[in-house]
Amino acid sequence: MTTDQSFAPGLVIRGLASPRRLADFKLIAFDMDSTLINIECIDEIADAAGKKAEVAAITEATMRGEIKDFKESLTRRVALLAGVPVAALQRVYDERLRLNPGAAELVGACQAAGLKVLLVSGGFTFFADRVRARLGIDFVRANLLEEADGRLTGRVVPQCWGDICDGAEKRRTLLEVASLLGVDPRQAIAVGDGANDLPMMGEAGLSVAYHAKPRVREQAMVSIETGGLDRLLELLRP
Repeated sequence: MTTDQSFAPGLVIRGLASPRRLADFKLIAFDMDSTLINIECIDEIADAAGKKAEVAAITEATMRGEIKDFKESLTRRVALLAGVPVAALQRVYDERLRLNPGAAELVGACQAAGLKVLLVSGGFTFFADRVRARLGIDFVRANLLEEADGRLTGRVVPQCWGDICDGAEKRRTLLEVASLLGVDPRQAIAVGDGANDLPMMGEAGLSVAYHAKPRVREQAMVSIETGGLDRLLELLRP
C-alpha cells in the first residue's frame, strides 16, 4: 500500500508501507461523539434548553479546527446548558444516542485479538460511562458536568487528572495508558473525527479518521469515508 491510495471504495490509506495485523497492536483509543456514537451529546443536551443551533455552531467550528482553544469552546458551550434538568441527559441517551455502525463489531474484534480499549472524550462521563458498560471498554476519560438541585450548573467539575479533556489531554491519556500497559505508543491505534483528536492520533502507530472533518482526513493514515467503523477490519487482518 502506498501513500494516498484507495484500498477499497471509501477507505483511503496514506503512508502505510505494508499490510498490518490487528494483533500487531496492543491498544485502541476511540473518540466518542460522532466516532463511537452517532451524536454530539452536548448539542442534544442543548436542544433541551432551546439552544441547539447556538451550541452546535460552536461544536462544528471547533471540530473543524476553526476554534483553536477546545477548553474555551467547551466552557462556552457548557455555560449555555445552565438550568437544564439532569433528567434531560437520560432522555438524550435513551432516545437519541446510538452506536455508530460497526462500532460493536470493531471493539469486539479488537478485544478478541487481545487489545485493550480506551475511550477518551471531550464529551461527558454521563454518556461515556454508559458506552463503556455497553461495550466492555477498559479505560475511560471524559468531562464531568456539575449538577445542583437536579439541574446542570453550566460548569465542568475538575477531576484528579485535570479540568477539561481537550486534545492535549487526549494525547496525554493515550500515552499514560500505553505506559500503564507497558507498550509503545506505536502499538496503539487512535480513531477520531475532529481536530481535538489529532494530538492523540499523532502519537499512535496507526491513526484512523472516521467520517471526519477535512483536516483530520488529510492527516490520518487511514480514512473511513463510507460505511461503518468495522471497515478498519478490511485493512487489518486478525
